[in-house]
Amino acid sequence: MAPALLNQTVCVMDASGRLGSALVHRLLQRGYAVHAAVHNHDELQSFKRLSSENKKLRVFGSDPLDYHSLMEALKGCCGLFYSFELPSDNPTYDEFVGELEVRAAHNVLEACAQTDTIDKVVFTSSATAVIWRDQHNSVRSDVNERNWSDINFCKKFKVGIGNPIKRIFLIKVRSLDFDVIESVQLWHGLSKTVAEKTAWALAMDRGVNMVSINAGLLMHPNLSIKDPYLLGAAEMFKDGVFVAVDLGFLVDAHICVFEDSSSYGRYLCFNRVLNCSKDVVKLSSMLLPSSSPLGLEDEGVHEQKISSQKLSKLMVDFNSELQME
Repeated sequence: MAPALLNQTVCVMDASGRLGSALVHRLLQRGYAVHAAVHNHDELQSFKRLSSENKKLRVFGSDPLDYHSLMEALKGCCGLFYSFELPSDNPTYDEFVGELEVRAAHNVLEACAQTDTIDKVVFTSSATAVIWRDQHNSVRSDVNERNWSDINFCKKFKVGIGNPIKRIFLIKVRSLDFDVIESVQLWHGLSKTVAEKTAWALAMDRGVNMVSINAGLLMHPNLSIKDPYLLGAAEMFKDGVFVAVDLGFLVDAHICVFEDSSSYGRYLCFNRVLNCSKDVVKLSSMLLPSSSPLGLEDEGVHEQKISSQKLSKLMVDFNSELQME
Protein backbone atom coordinates (compact mmCIF):
# COMPACT_ATOMS: atom_id res chain seq x y z
CA MET A 1 0.00 0.00 0.00
CA ALA A 2 1.22 3.45 -0.83
CA PRO A 3 2.10 5.27 2.42
CA ALA A 4 -0.04 8.24 1.43
CA LEU A 5 -3.12 6.03 1.57
CA LEU A 6 -2.63 4.87 5.14
CA ASN A 7 -5.47 5.98 7.41
CA GLN A 8 -7.30 7.61 4.51
CA THR A 9 -11.10 7.57 4.34
CA VAL A 10 -12.89 5.84 1.48
CA CYS A 11 -16.54 5.23 0.70
CA VAL A 12 -18.03 1.88 -0.29
CA MET A 13 -21.36 2.10 -2.10
CA ASP A 14 -23.46 -0.13 -2.11
CA ALA A 15 -22.01 -1.64 1.08
CA SER A 16 -25.00 -3.94 1.56
CA GLY A 17 -24.20 -6.01 -1.53
CA ARG A 18 -22.04 -9.13 -1.53
CA LEU A 19 -19.05 -7.31 -3.05
CA GLY A 20 -19.59 -4.11 -1.06
CA SER A 21 -19.75 -5.91 2.27
CA ALA A 22 -16.54 -7.82 1.51
CA LEU A 23 -14.80 -4.60 0.46
CA VAL A 24 -15.78 -2.88 3.72
CA HIS A 25 -14.22 -5.63 5.81
CA ARG A 26 -11.02 -5.88 3.74
CA LEU A 27 -10.50 -2.11 3.66
CA LEU A 28 -10.89 -1.90 7.43
CA GLN A 29 -8.29 -4.66 7.78
CA ARG A 30 -5.88 -2.66 5.61
CA GLY A 31 -6.16 0.39 7.86
CA TYR A 32 -8.64 2.54 5.97
CA ALA A 33 -11.45 4.47 7.58
CA VAL A 34 -14.61 3.50 5.71
CA HIS A 35 -17.92 5.18 4.98
CA ALA A 36 -20.34 2.33 4.30
CA ALA A 37 -23.17 3.65 2.13
CA VAL A 38 -25.96 1.13 2.49
CA HIS A 39 -28.73 1.06 -0.13
CA ASN A 40 -30.62 -1.86 1.38
CA HIS A 41 -31.99 -0.33 4.56
CA ASP A 42 -32.78 -3.79 5.96
CA GLU A 43 -29.01 -4.17 6.37
CA LEU A 44 -28.52 -0.88 8.20
CA GLN A 45 -28.80 -2.28 11.70
CA SER A 46 -26.19 -4.97 11.18
CA PHE A 47 -23.75 -2.37 9.83
CA LYS A 48 -24.51 -0.03 12.72
CA ARG A 49 -23.72 -2.83 15.18
CA LEU A 50 -20.43 -3.35 13.36
CA SER A 51 -19.65 0.37 13.46
CA SER A 52 -20.19 0.43 17.22
CA GLU A 53 -17.31 -2.06 17.46
CA ASN A 54 -14.99 -0.27 15.04
CA LYS A 55 -14.36 3.47 15.28
CA LYS A 56 -13.06 3.55 11.69
CA LEU A 57 -16.42 2.58 10.24
CA ARG A 58 -19.27 5.03 9.68
CA VAL A 59 -22.58 3.92 8.25
CA PHE A 60 -24.84 5.93 5.96
CA GLY A 61 -28.27 5.07 4.64
CA SER A 62 -28.09 6.11 1.00
CA ASP A 63 -30.24 6.06 -2.10
CA PRO A 64 -28.63 6.33 -5.55
CA LEU A 65 -31.56 8.51 -6.63
CA ASP A 66 -31.20 10.82 -3.62
CA TYR A 67 -28.34 13.16 -4.46
CA HIS A 68 -28.16 14.59 -0.92
CA SER A 69 -27.66 11.14 0.63
CA LEU A 70 -24.82 10.44 -1.81
CA MET A 71 -23.07 13.70 -0.94
CA GLU A 72 -23.35 12.96 2.77
CA ALA A 73 -21.73 9.55 2.38
CA LEU A 74 -18.89 10.93 0.23
CA LYS A 75 -18.05 13.87 2.48
CA GLY A 76 -14.40 13.71 3.56
CA CYS A 77 -13.55 10.65 1.43
CA CYS A 78 -10.55 10.42 -0.89
CA GLY A 79 -11.98 7.55 -2.90
CA LEU A 80 -15.14 5.67 -3.81
CA PHE A 81 -15.75 2.00 -4.56
CA TYR A 82 -19.09 1.91 -6.35
CA SER A 83 -21.16 -1.10 -7.38
CA PHE A 84 -24.79 -1.56 -8.34
CA GLU A 85 -26.07 -4.86 -6.99
CA LEU A 86 -29.56 -6.28 -7.15
CA PRO A 87 -31.14 -7.69 -3.97
CA SER A 88 -30.24 -11.38 -3.66
CA ASP A 89 -33.93 -12.27 -3.26
CA ASN A 90 -34.86 -10.55 -6.55
CA PRO A 91 -31.93 -10.83 -8.98
CA THR A 92 -33.96 -9.85 -12.05
CA TYR A 93 -32.95 -7.35 -14.69
CA ASP A 94 -35.60 -5.61 -16.76
CA GLU A 95 -36.10 -2.24 -18.40
CA PHE A 96 -36.96 -0.52 -15.10
CA VAL A 97 -33.86 -1.83 -13.33
CA GLY A 98 -31.72 -0.92 -16.33
CA GLU A 99 -32.92 2.67 -16.25
CA LEU A 100 -32.38 2.76 -12.49
CA GLU A 101 -28.80 1.56 -12.84
CA VAL A 102 -28.02 4.21 -15.48
CA ARG A 103 -29.55 7.01 -13.40
CA ALA A 104 -27.66 5.79 -10.34
CA ALA A 105 -24.34 5.80 -12.23
CA HIS A 106 -24.95 9.36 -13.39
CA ASN A 107 -25.89 10.58 -9.92
CA VAL A 108 -22.95 8.91 -8.21
CA LEU A 109 -20.37 10.31 -10.67
CA GLU A 110 -21.95 13.76 -10.45
CA ALA A 111 -21.74 13.59 -6.65
CA CYS A 112 -18.07 12.61 -6.94
CA ALA A 113 -17.43 15.57 -9.26
CA GLN A 114 -18.96 17.84 -6.60
CA THR A 115 -16.85 16.35 -3.78
CA ASP A 116 -13.48 18.10 -3.70
CA THR A 117 -11.78 15.41 -1.61
CA ILE A 118 -12.46 12.55 -4.08
CA ASP A 119 -9.22 11.58 -5.84
CA LYS A 120 -10.25 8.28 -7.43
CA VAL A 121 -13.36 6.25 -8.22
CA VAL A 122 -13.38 2.48 -8.75
CA PHE A 123 -16.53 1.70 -10.73
CA THR A 124 -17.68 -1.92 -10.76
CA SER A 125 -19.01 -2.99 -14.13
CA SER A 126 -19.23 -6.41 -15.76
CA ALA A 127 -17.62 -8.50 -18.45
CA THR A 128 -21.08 -8.47 -20.04
CA ALA A 129 -20.36 -4.82 -20.93
CA VAL A 130 -17.43 -6.11 -23.00
CA ILE A 131 -18.24 -9.45 -24.65
CA TRP A 132 -21.56 -9.14 -26.49
CA ARG A 133 -21.21 -8.58 -30.23
CA ASP A 134 -22.47 -10.16 -33.44
CA GLN A 135 -19.70 -12.58 -34.30
CA HIS A 136 -21.05 -12.99 -37.86
CA ASN A 137 -20.59 -9.30 -38.64
CA SER A 138 -17.17 -8.77 -37.07
CA VAL A 139 -13.68 -10.17 -37.32
CA ARG A 140 -13.19 -12.85 -34.68
CA SER A 141 -10.48 -11.66 -32.33
CA ASP A 142 -9.66 -11.91 -28.66
CA VAL A 143 -11.81 -9.76 -26.41
CA ASN A 144 -10.14 -7.25 -24.11
CA GLU A 145 -10.85 -3.96 -22.37
CA ARG A 146 -11.01 -2.03 -25.63
CA ASN A 147 -14.20 -3.86 -26.60
CA TRP A 148 -17.70 -2.72 -25.74
CA SER A 149 -20.83 -4.82 -25.94
CA ASP A 150 -23.06 -3.97 -28.88
CA ILE A 151 -26.25 -2.44 -27.47
CA ASN A 152 -28.32 -3.36 -30.54
CA PHE A 153 -27.10 -6.95 -30.37
CA CYS A 154 -28.13 -7.13 -26.70
CA LYS A 155 -31.62 -5.94 -27.67
CA LYS A 156 -32.06 -8.56 -30.40
CA PHE A 157 -30.52 -11.59 -28.71
CA LYS A 158 -32.19 -14.99 -29.26
CA VAL A 159 -32.17 -17.80 -26.71
CA GLY A 160 -33.85 -21.15 -26.10
CA ILE A 161 -36.59 -21.51 -23.52
CA GLY A 162 -37.93 -24.48 -21.62
CA ASN A 163 -35.78 -26.68 -19.41
CA PRO A 164 -33.68 -24.39 -17.14
CA ILE A 165 -30.39 -26.13 -17.90
CA LYS A 166 -31.06 -25.91 -21.63
CA ARG A 167 -31.98 -22.28 -21.19
CA ILE A 168 -28.64 -21.57 -19.55
CA PHE A 169 -26.45 -23.98 -21.54
CA LEU A 170 -27.89 -24.18 -25.03
CA ILE A 171 -25.54 -27.08 -25.68
CA LYS A 172 -26.57 -30.55 -26.82
CA VAL A 173 -27.47 -32.52 -23.72
CA ARG A 174 -27.94 -36.26 -24.13
CA SER A 175 -31.59 -37.32 -23.79
CA LEU A 176 -32.81 -33.70 -23.85
CA ASP A 177 -34.34 -31.98 -26.87
CA PHE A 178 -34.43 -28.25 -27.41
CA ASP A 179 -37.70 -26.43 -27.09
CA VAL A 180 -38.26 -23.18 -29.01
CA ILE A 181 -36.07 -20.20 -29.70
CA GLU A 182 -37.30 -16.75 -28.74
CA SER A 183 -35.94 -13.22 -28.82
CA VAL A 184 -35.04 -11.80 -25.41
CA GLN A 185 -33.05 -8.82 -24.38
CA LEU A 186 -29.75 -9.26 -22.60
CA TRP A 187 -30.76 -6.83 -19.89
CA HIS A 188 -27.67 -7.47 -17.76
CA GLY A 189 -25.23 -6.73 -20.57
CA LEU A 190 -27.37 -3.88 -21.88
CA SER A 191 -27.71 -2.20 -18.49
CA LYS A 192 -24.06 -2.64 -17.54
CA THR A 193 -22.91 -1.27 -20.90
CA VAL A 194 -25.10 1.84 -20.85
CA ALA A 195 -24.42 2.52 -17.15
CA GLU A 196 -20.65 2.22 -17.59
CA LYS A 197 -20.65 4.40 -20.70
CA THR A 198 -22.70 6.98 -18.80
CA ALA A 199 -20.19 6.94 -15.95
CA TRP A 200 -17.21 7.27 -18.31
CA ALA A 201 -18.81 10.15 -20.21
CA LEU A 202 -19.47 12.09 -17.03
CA ALA A 203 -16.07 11.25 -15.52
CA MET A 204 -14.24 12.54 -18.59
CA ASP A 205 -16.45 15.61 -18.86
CA ARG A 206 -16.06 16.52 -15.19
CA GLY A 207 -12.45 15.47 -14.72
CA VAL A 208 -13.12 12.61 -12.31
CA ASN A 209 -10.27 10.09 -12.02
CA MET A 210 -12.07 6.79 -12.62
CA VAL A 211 -11.14 3.19 -13.33
CA SER A 212 -13.60 0.37 -13.95
CA ILE A 213 -13.54 -3.30 -13.04
CA ASN A 214 -15.36 -5.47 -15.59
CA ALA A 215 -15.96 -8.59 -13.56
CA GLY A 216 -16.87 -12.08 -14.68
CA LEU A 217 -19.64 -14.14 -13.10
CA LEU A 218 -19.26 -13.81 -9.33
CA MET A 219 -18.91 -17.28 -7.84
CA HIS A 220 -20.40 -17.85 -4.40
CA PRO A 221 -22.23 -20.66 -2.54
CA ASN A 222 -25.67 -19.11 -3.11
CA LEU A 223 -25.25 -18.66 -6.86
CA SER A 224 -28.65 -19.16 -8.48
CA ILE A 225 -29.74 -20.27 -11.92
CA LYS A 226 -31.70 -16.99 -11.94
CA ASP A 227 -28.52 -14.91 -11.91
CA PRO A 228 -28.97 -12.49 -14.84
CA TYR A 229 -25.32 -12.89 -15.88
CA LEU A 230 -26.12 -16.46 -16.97
CA LEU A 231 -28.52 -15.52 -19.77
CA GLY A 232 -26.59 -16.33 -22.90
CA ALA A 233 -24.12 -18.58 -21.09
CA ALA A 234 -24.17 -21.07 -23.98
CA GLU A 235 -22.98 -18.41 -26.41
CA MET A 236 -20.32 -17.23 -23.97
CA PHE A 237 -19.17 -20.83 -23.57
CA LYS A 238 -18.94 -21.54 -27.31
CA ASP A 239 -17.27 -18.18 -28.01
CA GLY A 240 -14.61 -18.78 -25.34
CA VAL A 241 -15.59 -15.75 -23.25
CA PHE A 242 -17.44 -17.41 -20.35
CA VAL A 243 -15.44 -16.24 -17.33
CA ALA A 244 -15.99 -16.15 -13.58
CA VAL A 245 -14.35 -14.62 -10.55
CA ASP A 246 -14.03 -15.54 -6.89
CA LEU A 247 -15.09 -12.90 -4.38
CA GLY A 248 -11.68 -12.66 -2.71
CA PHE A 249 -9.91 -12.11 -6.03
CA LEU A 250 -12.48 -9.49 -7.05
CA VAL A 251 -11.96 -7.59 -3.80
CA ASP A 252 -8.18 -7.69 -4.26
CA ALA A 253 -8.54 -6.35 -7.80
CA HIS A 254 -10.60 -3.39 -6.61
CA ILE A 255 -8.13 -2.46 -3.91
CA CYS A 256 -5.15 -2.94 -6.23
CA VAL A 257 -6.46 -0.59 -8.93
CA PHE A 258 -7.34 1.96 -6.25
CA GLU A 259 -3.95 1.89 -4.54
CA ASP A 260 -1.84 1.77 -7.71
CA SER A 261 -1.40 5.27 -9.07
CA SER A 262 -0.60 3.88 -12.53
CA SER A 263 -4.01 2.25 -12.98
CA TYR A 264 -6.18 3.65 -15.74
CA GLY A 265 -9.21 2.83 -17.87
CA ARG A 266 -11.00 -0.51 -17.78
CA TYR A 267 -9.86 -3.85 -16.33
CA LEU A 268 -11.39 -7.22 -17.16
CA CYS A 269 -11.38 -9.23 -13.95
CA PHE A 270 -11.67 -13.02 -13.74
CA ASN A 271 -9.69 -15.97 -12.40
CA ARG A 272 -11.73 -18.79 -13.95
CA VAL A 273 -12.46 -19.63 -17.57
CA LEU A 274 -15.32 -22.04 -18.29
CA ASN A 275 -14.53 -23.56 -21.68
CA CYS A 276 -14.89 -27.34 -21.41
CA SER A 277 -17.65 -29.83 -20.58
CA LYS A 278 -16.42 -30.52 -17.05
CA ASP A 279 -16.73 -26.80 -16.26
CA VAL A 280 -20.36 -26.85 -17.44
CA VAL A 281 -21.16 -29.97 -15.41
CA LYS A 282 -19.58 -28.50 -12.28
CA LEU A 283 -21.47 -25.21 -12.61
CA SER A 284 -24.73 -27.00 -13.42
CA SER A 285 -24.35 -29.10 -10.27
CA MET A 286 -23.89 -25.91 -8.26
CA LEU A 287 -26.93 -24.24 -9.83
CA LEU A 288 -29.22 -27.28 -9.58
CA PRO A 289 -27.73 -29.59 -6.94
CA SER A 290 -30.78 -31.87 -6.87
CA SER A 291 -30.70 -32.59 -10.61
CA SER A 292 -29.09 -35.63 -12.23
CA PRO A 293 -25.56 -35.21 -13.62
CA LEU A 294 -25.53 -33.97 -17.21
CA GLY A 295 -24.16 -35.94 -20.11
CA LEU A 296 -22.90 -33.49 -22.72
CA GLU A 297 -22.32 -34.30 -26.35
CA ASP A 298 -19.98 -31.32 -26.57
CA GLU A 299 -16.84 -32.87 -25.09
CA GLY A 300 -14.39 -30.43 -26.65
CA VAL A 301 -12.47 -27.52 -25.22
CA HIS A 302 -13.32 -24.10 -26.62
CA GLU A 303 -10.37 -21.79 -27.16
CA GLN A 304 -10.21 -18.95 -24.67
CA LYS A 305 -10.91 -15.70 -26.53
CA ILE A 306 -10.79 -13.19 -23.68
CA SER A 307 -7.83 -11.72 -21.82
CA SER A 308 -7.28 -10.13 -18.42
CA GLN A 309 -3.58 -9.52 -19.06
CA LYS A 310 -3.87 -5.82 -18.23
CA LEU A 311 -5.07 -6.58 -14.68
CA SER A 312 -2.64 -9.47 -14.23
CA LYS A 313 0.32 -7.18 -14.91
CA LEU A 314 -0.97 -4.60 -12.43
CA MET A 315 -1.47 -7.17 -9.67
CA VAL A 316 1.93 -8.85 -9.92
CA ASP A 317 3.29 -7.07 -6.83
CA PHE A 318 0.01 -6.55 -4.99
CA ASN A 319 0.10 -7.71 -1.37
CA SER A 320 -3.41 -8.92 -0.52
CA GLU A 321 -2.35 -10.05 2.95
CA LEU A 322 -1.34 -6.58 4.14
CA GLN A 323 -3.23 -5.65 7.31
CA MET A 324 -2.88 -2.74 9.70
CA GLU A 325 -3.34 -3.41 13.38
